[in-house]
Amino acid sequence: MITIVSHDAGGAEILSNYVLQNKDDYQFVLEGPAVPIFSKLLGEIKIKTLEDTIRNTNLYLTGTSWQSEIEKLAILTAKKSHIKVVSFIDHWVNYKERFFFKDQLVLPDEIWVGDEDAYQLAKSIFPLDIVKLKSNPYFESLKSYFKNLKPGIPSSEGFNILFICENISDHAKKSFNDERYWGYTETDAIEYFFKNLEKLNIASGNYTFRPHPSDENGKYDWILDKYPNYPIQISNQVPLFEQIAKSDLVVGCESMALIVASLANKKVVSCIPPEGKTLGLPQSKIIELRSL
Repeated sequence: MITIVSHDAGGAEILSNYVLQNKDDYQFVLEGPAVPIFSKLLGEIKIKTLEDTIRNTNLYLTGTSWQSEIEKLAILTAKKSHIKVVSFIDHWVNYKERFFFKDQLVLPDEIWVGDEDAYQLAKSIFPLDIVKLKSNPYFESLKSYFKNLKPGIPSSEGFNILFICENISDHAKKSFNDERYWGYTETDAIEYFFKNLEKLNIASGNYTFRPHPSDENGKYDWILDKYPNYPIQISNQVPLFEQIAKSDLVVGCESMALIVASLANKKVVSCIPPEGKTLGLPQSKIIELRSL
């Protein structure tokens, strides 16, 4: 029996698609954003506690989260019970921080990554023998989806801009006790984007801001008040890949969704302000607004 342990959205997208593509006996320890992601893809799921899974598990397969400690607890539980544990990293930034629990580095038996860039990065940080290169099941699913898109799905109602919001300040606050640890916040990035629209040659367009799963309701209502002359909507009620498919331009900071958009051959822009951190995404297709 394989036990899937997941909380944050990025890892949940990968692991839910892994389950869909790899038939086996599974049980699930899910919390937070992972619950609706798994349910939408796999249907009704019985969710168990970590303690309930110990006696009948021969492998734990986890994501990595900044919002929750559940994956780290799964690693500790597996190690204590002599059960193999594997963690699939879903991004290209903050690798070592993903495995700190109460100031101690807690590593699984194997770390899986889904592309060559992530593989080289992980090998430079972790013991070589535990890092494994695997196909990314989420990206494989998306490639298939975008490949089979019929012409005409993009909207004919004008130029459509999708802004992928990220909970940068909360992440930095929880991880480093400083919401400006990376030199900027999500608010800074959004304001920087609007101040530099001319660099992107956007004369007019429709703007959709997609909140992060960890964002509180109403967090981005200030955008509607500050920029009343722009046609703006705030929505994450439809799947990410559908919003991307209907967009002409996808903007964010360093969300995995920017990589998804590049897979869909969309124009992709990172709007990390000049005072912010170095862009952690490796894909060359992503344009940095501050470099224009």
